[in-house]
Amino acid sequence: MSAALKLSHAPAFADQWVNKFGFPEWELSWVGLLELACVTLYLIPRTAVLGGVLLAAFLGGAVATHVRLADPAFVVPVSLGVLAWGGLYLRDSRLRVLLPLRQQPGQTGELSTGVR
Repeated sequence: MSAALKLSHAPAFADQWVNKFGFPEWELSWVGLLELACVTLYLIPRTAVLGGVLLAAFLGGAVATHVRLADPAFVVPVSLGVLAWGGLYLRDSRLRVLLPLRQQPGQTGELSTGVR
């Protein structure tokens, strides 16, 4: 939805973008396309981890923008980032192996390289 607001140059959103955040209006489309690209990569299983990394970077910029203005709405991009990585963690077994929440009995804590 955020990308759609940026790409459509919705008047209320564009006004906030320029007057509150201090960005030029012409950047709306580029940032919207970037956001859409990150989400698309996140939704494709083969590129989901790359999409997650790019989304985290994108949302980090949103957090920095809100914090710079002492705007408490920084919680929204933080929450979205946590949800995105939580979803990725649940759907990608490679991440669960890399970052186990708890160690299984008999695990040494090391990743197997397959080399002996």
